[in-house]
Amino acid sequence: MESKILIVDDEPLLVKGLKYSLEQDHYVTDAAYDGKEAIEKFEKGNYDLIILDLMLPEIDGLEVCQRIRERSDVPIIMLTAKGEDMNKILGLEYGADDYMTKPFNILELKARIKAILRRTISKDIKLGEQVIYVDDFMINTLGRKVAVSGKEINLTAKEFDLLILLATNPGKVFSREELLEVIWSYEYFGDLRTVDVHVRRLREKIEKENSDNNNYEYILTKWGVGYYFRNRD
Repeated sequence: MESKILIVDDEPLLVKGLKYSLEQDHYVTDAAYDGKEAIEKFEKGNYDLIILDLMLPEIDGLEVCQRIRERSDVPIIMLTAKGEDMNKILGLEYGADDYMTKPFNILELKARIKAILRRTISKDIKLGEQVIYVDDFMINTLGRKVAVSGKEINLTAKEFDLLILLATNPGKVFSREELLEVIWSYEYFGDLRTVDVHVRRLREKIEKENSDNNNYEYILTKWGVGYYFRNRD
């Protein structure tokens, strides 16, 4: 699934604007309008990032941040007014990952969200499982080997990196921009065809010969969004 973001702010117009803008970039969004609701939604949901206002009704943003940090390392971007002690907010006592001062530029916020999620994705690759099995498909992440029905498949370095990223995040849809930034860094920045070409070549190597555009088993397409690896049963 796409990256899911929880927006926590007591200003309905700000929340509405953020939801609209982020959803245009294919993020899934949820909202809470006070600290109590934020904690309740965090406990029930599974979020990839939280945008958290400092000044909230019921429970303030710092306490919300502390409670979340007791249970999760989900990235948190704090929204603050000018003059707040950001060294304290970003320190070990509270554990926010970044902050934006109101009023802020939505394009800058999006850039920071992408950067944080990119770091998180990169970390997930390094901490992934050593061996992944899906039916008769096997990936040895440390040995960098892939086999289908016991037959080893030769992949290029980039093809393997692309496969590992998708396979260690089953069901999560990655846009072409995200894949380009994570796998290629900025080596081919802006050339989204690079991603499509590598996905096509990877499919040619790992999918069954009778697979077609509508019947892939492993690397699937979310039309208009990007690519994802099938969920493991």
